[in-house]
Amino acid sequence: MDTNFDDNGNYDRRNFIGTLTKAAGAAAFLSIANTSGASENINVHKQYTVQDIIDIILKEIPGAPFNQTVDTLKSGSAGQQVTGIVTTMFATVDIIKQAAKLKANFIIAHEPTFYNHTDDTNWVAGNKVVKAKQDLLKQHHIAVWRFHDYWHAHKPDGIIYGVLKKTGWNKYYKEGQRVLQIPSTSVKDIALHFKSSLGIEQVRVIGDLSVACTRVSVMPGAWGGQRQVTFAEAESPDVLIIGETPEWEAAEYYRDTVALGNKKALIVLGHSVSEEPGMEWLVDWLKPKVPELTVTHIASESPFTWV
Repeated sequence: MDTNFDDNGNYDRRNFIGTLTKAAGAAAFLSIANTSGASENINVHKQYTVQDIIDIILKEIPGAPFNQTVDTLKSGSAGQQVTGIVTTMFATVDIIKQAAKLKANFIIAHEPTFYNHTDDTNWVAGNKVVKAKQDLLKQHHIAVWRFHDYWHAHKPDGIIYGVLKKTGWNKYYKEGQRVLQIPSTSVKDIALHFKSSLGIEQVRVIGDLSVACTRVSVMPGAWGGQRQVTFAEAESPDVLIIGETPEWEAAEYYRDTVALGNKKALIVLGHSVSEEPGMEWLVDWLKPKVPELTVTHIASESPFTWV
């Protein structure tokens, strides 16, 4: 390690000055410091470890750190120096390769890296894809941290706010609001608006496309069928916009709801594309806190091809 850095990888200005003093003498150093280029010669750039970045983020999260959370490191080490940050939904193989090209060694992902909620790498014993992905991360010395529970706990919810901001619907949102009041708009126009503003190839709808709606709820991602149905029963929005659902749960509930004569609708966007804007907003949120680092959003996008 360069002797001008301490054990944590942080720039040690005192040690730097001391080294120069021993080499050239205090008088010579002071002479250099008084020249016009001195500020450039001794310019100090703050260095961050992975843990530094995590700590900076958690300072903004109510109640953090949590006793139980899935937001843990999935690869790399907390002490490694960060060369750049990539935000995304899923730390896919393609995202890892793109991060490496950017020389960014810290990926902040919203969802699991190893195909299950807790990132249990033994979830399927002997998983060759898990091993290959771990090897790829080690090859490029990339740390992956999941930022799920904490981002949803942010005020406002980082994912929901990011989605509403990108769709232009943040003007209808108030902190803690579960149902948005919008100008009367048809189910079809709402679906087309989300499809266009979020850059989604296809969306799915259950319900009459011509029904006019004023009460809309947005639940991006995968809240689970029971929570979606419980919410629909309690709040009765005209249309519920979700990321994904088990088709035998909320989808069948809405099919029967419509068949019973209720003017309700369900719009299904897709998991990754429905939450991606929240991780995109994270870039704007995080950049001012770590101005010395490049923070880039790379969309993991939908895994599906429509045929």
